[in-house]
Amino acid sequence: MLPSALNDVIDALGRLPGVGPRTAERYAYFLLKSDSTIAANIASSLSTLHDGVKNCPVTFAIMDATEEVSPLYSDPARDKATILVVEEPLDIYAIEQTKAYHGTYHVLGGAISPMDGITANQLHIRELIDRVEKDSATEIIIATNPSVEGESTAILIDKLLREKYPDLKITRLARGLPLGVSLEYADQITLTSALNNRTML
Repeated sequence: MLPSALNDVIDALGRLPGVGPRTAERYAYFLLKSDSTIAANIASSLSTLHDGVKNCPVTFAIMDATEEVSPLYSDPARDKATILVVEEPLDIYAIEQTKAYHGTYHVLGGAISPMDGITANQLHIRELIDRVEKDSATEIIIATNPSVEGESTAILIDKLLREKYPDLKITRLARGLPLGVSLEYADQITLTSALNNRTML
């Protein structure tokens, strides 16, 4: 019933994570009734996306395609002796917004997930182990997500690092109950972390 050009846009938008059929329809109709320059600008930015962005060969963070390494690594103000490990590139920007961290990063490219066919060999764990020696790292901060997959990945990284570097300081981001959340709504992983990381009043 809809024009094929509009259906094509709806189908394309519907492939985005978190975008259901109705949302895809609303987005497509918004683009149709808006000034054509909006759709043209989106199309232009998407057409240059893959050519304009690449992964840092050291940290595996995303960066401008014209750069050799990520500015978050090459910046002399960054402490290369401290490496914070995250699952995905966008996790870095959540940390950066706090303005409380001044070390470098290492992106794993996901987490171990047998259900999804993701094994340790598909992640950038070996490169992290090599970086410890290369950058004379003194602390690794593991900041994987508080999920079963994130926990499994963190445990493996901790094991592999301790085998090769027994004196290396390995820490985890503190986890527990966020402000404003009642106990009855907290999941088991959060509650377990809150109990294990309890502090004195």
